[in-house]
This record gives sequence, C-alpha cells and structure tokens, in this order.
Amino acid sequence: MSRDRKDLPEDPDKPRHEETPGERRERKHRESENQDEALEETFPASDPTSPFVPAKAPD
Repeated sequence: MSRDRKDLPEDPDKPRHEETPGERRERKHRESENQDEALEETFPASDPTSPFVPAKAPD
C-alpha cells in the first residue's frame, strides 16, 4: 500500500527511511500524473482541482 507523506508512520519506533533522489523523482512524477488526471477529469468545470487525495480509512 502506498502512503502519502502526510500519513503517520506505521511504527513510530521504527527508523524512518530517507528518500533517495530516484524515489523523490518517482514520487514527484506520480504526484504530477495524479494532478494532470484530476485536471482532465474536471475539465471543463470551473472549479479548481484539489491536490489532496484522501487515504483509505484504517480498518
């Protein structure tokens, strides 16, 4: 399951993984693709797109 950066870590005692430059590029590309898709889905509506994509509710 992918997580947003704003999500809390799964285990607060577990050391956090530092993002590599390649991972950062991939994350930025994925964010850009999501934003482009959101824009296409709302066109030609006049409402602005929201960059927030809600995470699944915890079970």
